[in-house]
Amino acid sequence: MTLSFTKYQGTGNDFIMVDCTQNSEFQLAKEQISALCDRRFGIGADGVILIFKHEKLDFIMDYYNSDGSKSFCGNGARCAVHFAHSLKLFNDTAQFEAIDGLHLAAVNQDIVSLKMNKVDHFEKDDTAFILDTGSPHYVKFVADVDHENIVEYGQNIRYSNKYKKEGINVNLVEVLEDNHLEMLTYERGVEDETFSCGTGATAVALAYALVLDYYDIDVRIQVKGGELNVKAERMEDAPTTFDSIFLIGPAEKVFVGQIEI
Repeated sequence: MTLSFTKYQGTGNDFIMVDCTQNSEFQLAKEQISALCDRRFGIGADGVILIFKHEKLDFIMDYYNSDGSKSFCGNGARCAVHFAHSLKLFNDTAQFEAIDGLHLAAVNQDIVSLKMNKVDHFEKDDTAFILDTGSPHYVKFVADVDHENIVEYGQNIRYSNKYKKEGINVNLVEVLEDNHLEMLTYERGVEDETFSCGTGATAVALAYALVLDYYDIDVRIQVKGGELNVKAERMEDAPTTFDSIFLIGPAEKVFVGQIEI
């Protein structure tokens, strides 16, 4: 079968987009997804995103990590919004369904603003915060990310007894200046460092707010593939709850193509 696709990237997170709006039964096996994402023998990507029509909303985003597992992906969602916009599924603002529920988004040229779901729970151990921002994240603040081996550190956490069954994404964070952070991410499902992580950037921004006891959050986060902005509100009457969370950053079409699968 010949598969037509569009390659996207959002601050270095890259994705294979497939327009399934004319084929509601389209599926890919885990082995096919892994082969497509292979950077030597396939297209190469952190994940695959299938875009389907929705009866009431603008579209459905069906996201798969490069190993074929399913999760929510913030940068993938931003790229999916941009791709769906190019398919003329909506004008400037969208409502769509993902694995973690309903999301709102807006497109302004190549900048996509994505509304994340409310976060009302976090854990803290001696060294890190654990939050679920659509995907689970482990966030640790360090003095200098340039001196850290994120793959080694990430694997030690992700495959520890506590997390090895379900997996967890691992983020190391350096504070560059007020409201300006730098992060490294090890992603489960990719099982390697990625150049960016949208749900990770969101988790990092919320953890930063908890450390400094901020209630209005507007944080710039430097990742290897560029810069993301996270805005959010922390509820004064419920200080463990964050709402009005927005992940903002660029989404870029890289190329279109076809491949035999």
